[in-house]
Formats: sequence, C-alpha cells, structure tokens
Amino acid sequence: MTLAQLQSFVLVARLGSVKAAAAELEVTEPAVSVAVAALRKELGDELFVRDGRGIALTQGGRRLAALAGEILGLAEQARRSVHDSPGQPRRIQVAATTVVAEHVGPIVDAFLGRDSGVEVAVEAVPGESFADLLEHRRADIAFGPCPDPERAATIATVPFLRCRLIVVAAPGHPLAKRHNIPPSALAAETWLIGPPELDRTEGVGLFLDRNRLAPINVATYTSHAAALAAAGAGDGIILTLVHTVATELRRHALVRLDVRGTPLVELWHASTLGVGRGLPPALALQRFATTPEATQAMARGRAGATSTRARPAVHVTLWRSLAAEIDTANEG
Repeated sequence: MTLAQLQSFVLVARLGSVKAAAAELEVTEPAVSVAVAALRKELGDELFVRDGRGIALTQGGRRLAALAGEILGLAEQARRSVHDSPGQPRRIQVAATTVVAEHVGPIVDAFLGRDSGVEVAVEAVPGESFADLLEHRRADIAFGPCPDPERAATIATVPFLRCRLIVVAAPGHPLAKRHNIPPSALAAETWLIGPPELDRTEGVGLFLDRNRLAPINVATYTSHAAALAAAGAGDGIILTLVHTVATELRRHALVRLDVRGTPLVELWHASTLGVGRGLPPALALQRFATTPEATQAMARGRAGATSTRARPAVHVTLWRSLAAEIDTANEG
C-alpha cells in the first residue's frame, strides 16, 4: 500500500469518479484505476461499486476513506516538519476565504505580537474546501464559514466574529435616497467585487444566492479595498463589512443603500482539527481569535502583514482608511 494509491482512492471516493480523480491528480484514468485495483487486491475488498452515474462505497471502502484521509494528512505534516529547521519559527498555514483573508490581518498581527516564535502564512481559498484542507493537513486552521457540518466529528469549529454587511455606493447614486429597496432592484446595477473569484459561501455570493440575483454587470478587482475605492468613485455598488467603511460613511464619501434584508449577518468561524490532532500553535491561534483582545484588534483595524508565502493567488490587504483612495479616485 502506497501513499499514491491512497491518494487516488480518496479522490475517487470524494469526487465520485475515476475521471474526476485523474483530472485532479493530472494523471491518466488508467493510472488511477491501476492504483485502486492494487488496493482492492491487497485489502481483499471492492472498496466501491458503480451506482448509476456515480459510485457507492462498500463498508470497507468507507472505513478506508476515513483512515486514508488521516494517513495522508499525517504524511503531509511529516513532510512539513522535515523542512522545519531548529531555531526557526513554527509555521501556521492559514486557509481563509478571499474576504476574510483581506480582513483577518489585525487578529494575526496581534497574535504574532504575543509569540515571536510563530510565523503565519495565509492562503485565500473557497470556503467549501476548508474541510478537505484541514483533514489532509494542508491547512492548520481555517477562517471563514463553518466547514461541512457532516465533518463535525473530525473538525473543531468556534465562531469568533459576527459580521454585519451592508450595500454601499457613492453619495450621488440613483438609489441613495430610496428606502426599503427590494434586492431585485439591484440586479441591473454594476456590482463591484474583489478578488475575482465569487465565493458562494460568504458575502456577495451568499447574498446573491439568497435573493436569487444574477447581476447583469459585475466588475472584479484584485482586492476588496480596490473595489471599495471604485464604489466611492461612483462606478457601482458593493456589499461590505460595516466596520470597514465606518469612516467613509461618517465623511459621506460613501452612503449605505437601504436594501431590504440588510444588514446581512454572517458568522466567521475558526476551525482546526481539534485538541490531540491539531498543531498546538494553530490551536493557540484559534483560542486567541475568540478573545476580547482579538475583537478589539479587528475593531481598531491595525495593519499587519498576514502572508509570508509569495503566492499570486493570495491578496492580503492591510487595514487602513479608504478615504485617501476614494478622494484620489474622485479627483480623477
């Protein structure tokens, strides 16, 4: 039994087909079939059978899928620990949705201020991938929506922030003086989002799905901060966290649109593998995220570097007032 064989089987079990597993691994379908066949022969179990267009795991297959995920996760942890040098900071790999990755900086910065022996790398990923990343130990902690409830037995999740999201626009927007605006009235507006990937588990994606909206015009930006600056310049509307635009609302650089169903309340969670399985520094960060100190850090919006890994797909914006950007955009 090899790790490659287990990886093939786990992906077939999770994705529901040999073809999908081969595409994920970037290998041929016969290669995946050979790997699974070797496991079947060694273990004396079919592991899964065809069920319509998908597959159904046997009892043995279900047990193997659970154990294989843990084995692969431990192997990934072993690989990472081998590269850790004595005296070097312990690394915590954080997975976060794109919006949370931009705004979790103050918590991470405050946590790092308490322990200089820890290094944090943040990667922006879809919320639906949290459970797999944690179980396969490609992430030590996840910030964002609660992972799949069906994984509650293996993943420890705690809420750490209740967010309120509102729709804002420039003061001169046609909807600025209207009241009780139905969400359907926003379908024809230009929606400003950033980064480009629309995550259906949070923020804009969640709002659009709940209200069955399919905007005609969507403009994407490399960061949420850039999208907010565009909103201030009159380029469209944006759904954003209340406390990130408090200064701009007070200065009337932005105005809140009175959209029915807003503020949208969203709970952010900190998720790990739990005591006994999760890395101690990740568990410490999870506990810290729920403290008053962490909440105050978020409210103050202190800037802090949150990613030590150079990765183009990650956009982590330091917290600060957007007033200067908005003023600059309006002058242009």
